[in-house]
Amino acid sequence: MNAPKPKDIEALCTAKGMRMTEQRRVIARVLAAADDHPDVEELYRRCSAVDDHISISTVYRTVRLFEDAGIIERHEFRNGRARYEQIPESHHDHLINLRTGEVIEFQSEIARRLGYRLVDHRLELYALPLNDRSKP
Repeated sequence: MNAPKPKDIEALCTAKGMRMTEQRRVIARVLAAADDHPDVEELYRRCSAVDDHISISTVYRTVRLFEDAGIIERHEFRNGRARYEQIPESHHDHLINLRTGEVIEFQSEIARRLGYRLVDHRLELYALPLNDRSKP
């Protein structure tokens, strides 16, 4: 059996023995297709566009199930809303634009250049565009 591709949340769920209802499949597919870090309300909006029978409580329960199974990761980016992404194949950090809420993923090679192998860390940078002179 081939290992699931990193973006195939549905296959990861199946590999972990989860029962996959049609609504869970929709949620898994929408999460896998996300190139941002949606919160539950945004995820619900996207899922209900695919299947208008999905309730927000189903999305909340499914997100919790996927998180508990180690398939997706929860982030708290200072705005009071949890945002989600699939557990990445390789570690990356986040730069959050405080004006727009955009989350930019990046990797730093500083430790490797200095002769170290990172074993753990968490980095979130909160930023404003250089041309934005107003206070956060």
